[in-house]
Amino acid sequence: MNTPLAERLRPNTLDDYLSQQHLVGKDGMLYQQIKSGVIPSMIFWGPPGIGKTTLANIIANESERPFFKLSAINSGVKDIREVIDKAKKSGGLFTAKNPILFIDEIHRFSKSQQDSLLEAVEKGWVTLIGATTENPSFEVISALLSRCQVYTLNAFSKADLEALLQRALKQDTKLSKLNIELKETEALLRISGGDARKLLNIFELLIASFEDNNIIITNELVTKQVQNKAARYDKTGEQHYDIISAFIKSIRGSDPNAAVYYLARMIEGGEDVKFIARRLLILASEDIGNANPTALVIANNTFQAVSVIGHPESRIILSQCATYLASSAKSNAAYEAINRAQQLVKETGDLSVPLAMRNAPTKLMKELGYGDDYKYSHSYENNFAAQEFLPSEIANTQLYSPGNNAREQAQRNYLKQLWKEKYGY
Repeated sequence: MNTPLAERLRPNTLDDYLSQQHLVGKDGMLYQQIKSGVIPSMIFWGPPGIGKTTLANIIANESERPFFKLSAINSGVKDIREVIDKAKKSGGLFTAKNPILFIDEIHRFSKSQQDSLLEAVEKGWVTLIGATTENPSFEVISALLSRCQVYTLNAFSKADLEALLQRALKQDTKLSKLNIELKETEALLRISGGDARKLLNIFELLIASFEDNNIIITNELVTKQVQNKAARYDKTGEQHYDIISAFIKSIRGSDPNAAVYYLARMIEGGEDVKFIARRLLILASEDIGNANPTALVIANNTFQAVSVIGHPESRIILSQCATYLASSAKSNAAYEAINRAQQLVKETGDLSVPLAMRNAPTKLMKELGYGDDYKYSHSYENNFAAQEFLPSEIANTQLYSPGNNAREQAQRNYLKQLWKEKYGY
């Protein structure tokens, strides 16, 4: 049997597991859970080829639990129930050693399929480990999400990938017999896109193309042999992230032509239309915001529409939205405002809300001065009364600065008229 290199090198213990030290290092949450044997249900979220399946296997090995695996691509409710029945029987009476059920690409499960997991997770028949490349907040139902810990796995660093190649040369029974010199690795790493599985597959194919045992790997060689095969869009790999990045940057840069081109690349590659619509929804606030509030309305309606209509007609709606957003005035003022506000909260902690701004639903609260001196804006001329809303420690702090566009300039003038010199508008 010709087992692929990536499978031959798959680690079985935490000591052999590369990367994700924020989770499996000595101070990592997962490390503590694995060593204690108290394993919660969890979702691994991260790009492809970074070790989600491997980590699930290691958790099962180290905790000495039965391991069951399903792929959401080709499994249904019947398959889920069959595996859960097997897991219940293998788990016996010892719930502390309940089996692990690993579901790859769990985001592909429908709501009903995810619903079928709830009882097994709730009653502890299985410990669920799901793997997804998509944001679980959007793709995993809230009932299941609330029963799981979500752990974000990061892409491999350059050092991680180079260490993986060196491990292949030293530990693999086939490659260790050859005289291989890794003279240059940049092209290999670039083409793999941070996907360890893809890196090892490419590396193995490259080695197999040589007729003798003396092999020198250079960037030129890799580019010649491999790069021309990597041009197709791969919605689960490197191209997925490159194309969506170019799409967003084209819209941010007000180029509707480039935006619709990259949109077509994704559509032709079979990208999930809801994924595209979600990114447009985020962009409408992050990059356009109050420069054109209608952008958010259109993006939200686009998301709702493509969720109902689906492919192929949704391409028209996505095109309308993408070209509209690209042609709109731009501002990241709202995005910058919340960034500043969150940083301020981290720096200053839980400051006391001014008494005048507090609600006073009880007699005691009223006696303590809650709500005293509050000015009801609508009781004053132009529905405005100058007063301090922020805690005294950060009084007069300006967090929102309207952008340099017609609509937000009007906002700036309005705020300046109201607050005079208080906030520096």
